[in-house]
This record gives sequence, C-alpha cells and structure tokens, in this order.
Amino acid sequence: MKMIRQYLVLVLFVCTMASCTKESVDTADIIEAKNVPEIESELLDVVNQHRLSLGQNSLKFSSVAYQYANEHTDYMMSRGSINHDNFSKRASSISSEEDAQFVAENVAKDYESASEALSGWLNSSNHKKTIEDEFTHTAVSVKANSDGILYFTQIFYR
Repeated sequence: MKMIRQYLVLVLFVCTMASCTKESVDTADIIEAKNVPEIESELLDVVNQHRLSLGQNSLKFSSVAYQYANEHTDYMMSRGSINHDNFSKRASSISSEEDAQFVAENVAKDYESASEALSGWLNSSNHKKTIEDEFTHTAVSVKANSDGILYFTQIFYR
C-alpha cells in the first residue's frame, strides 16, 4: 500500500510540474523602428507624379493605411525579409475602418531612395499594376533597420 501511495505522489508531482511549464510561442520580437519621413513623402510624391503622367488621379494620404503600413514594415524588419504575411487581416481591417472596396500593397527592401523604389516597382508587372490601378488613397511607410537597410510598405485602397 505504501508503494502505491509513493507512486501516486510521484505521478501527481510529475503532472503538477508538467502543467506549470511555460508554453512556447513562436513570436518574433517586433521592435518599432523610426520612420524615414523624407523618403516616405518623396515616394508618395513620385508615385502621384507617375499616376498623373498617365492621366490617373492623385492618391490621398490615409492615416489608417499608414498605421497598418508601419506595423507591417516593423514586422518585415523583424523577419529580415519582405513579405505579404497577414495581408488579408490588414486588408480586412482597412476595409472595415475606411469602408474600402479593394486594398492592395507593395513592399520593397534595399532601395536607397524613393525614385529607386518606384523604379523597382515599375519594373515588376504586378507592382506596376498596383501603382497604376484605380485607387483613391494610400500611405507609405519607410523605415531603416540598425544596418541602415530601408524597408518599404505602400498600401493602396479605394
């Protein structure tokens, strides 16, 4: 009987210890980096100049899109690469907050200026289509990591 009691105490102890372990969650440390407002403003200007040269409307700045663009730029920097991870969630949030019908985004990395980023996007058919599509609003987030590498997120909607 004493042996059974010791066994039960041991099982109870193991179960208690197992239930107290911390859950491992795979999350990246997302550090909010500082924006590069000069390049953000210039990129918005050159995108609008390009659109106007094609007879398209000029895009209006959206503070809501800017918030989501900033969050995504920080996320990409934490991963060290560009991506469109969680785009559906961003698009859905912007759609509900701004009553947007359609949302798109362009991302980039390693360009040193707004004109280089625009040139890179215009040399990609999908990015070019996004820039030239019938959108009404946009926001551009440009941030530099600790090595000075620039990350770009531009969100468009109508």
